[in-house]
Amino acid sequence: MSSFQLFGWSHLTALATIVATAAALSWWLGQDPVRRGWLRVALATVLLGSGLGFVALDGMAGTPCSSIAPLHLCDVAVFIGTYGLLTRQQLPYELLYFWGCAGTVAALVTPELGHGFPHYRFIFYFLQHGAVVVAAVLLTAGEGMRPRRRAPLVAWLWLNGYALIIALVNYRFGTNFLYLCATPGAASPLDWLGPWPWYLLSGELLALALFYLLALPFRGSEPVRSPDA
Repeated sequence: MSSFQLFGWSHLTALATIVATAAALSWWLGQDPVRRGWLRVALATVLLGSGLGFVALDGMAGTPCSSIAPLHLCDVAVFIGTYGLLTRQQLPYELLYFWGCAGTVAALVTPELGHGFPHYRFIFYFLQHGAVVVAAVLLTAGEGMRPRRRAPLVAWLWLNGYALIIALVNYRFGTNFLYLCATPGAASPLDWLGPWPWYLLSGELLALALFYLLALPFRGSEPVRSPDA
């Protein structure tokens, strides 16, 4: 079994597949509103199934529960994205959009993976993280949903509230969810933000800046719900 190679052929192929899927589904969805309902349900099923399947396979492989509990930001985005796809409620959509397009995209570009294709961890990692991004793009480009004016700040405050809870979990169980205690084992953007604990402060500011940048294309627009809502 080959080891994962950053920007190797399998990594680049996975990224290209995610981009192509997001673009194709958004275009296809926009051509026929009748497709919206069942396509969202299908994507929600893939999203939730990939997230839970990843945990189940890791558990069967003997990975400790403290390492596979779905508490990282991308794991939580799976549940938020599933709920957002099924309900099209505004707050879940906004959290999915900002957390997915900022945090999950970074996780796709610089994944913390030890195994390459076709190991199950490679497949499920990109399936789960890719589905999060596809869901965010689908609701935005295909369904016409838009973040509200204060959405970047709201998403950032929710992120900090969740981080506070996870900090308590990390303290109690000696874990490193959200990478609050140390940077990932693989190279990541957090490496550029200084040593612990300074990268936490830098990450806070970077996250807020990214959220506002992601909102710029929709400045002045109102949230839109699909006609079939």
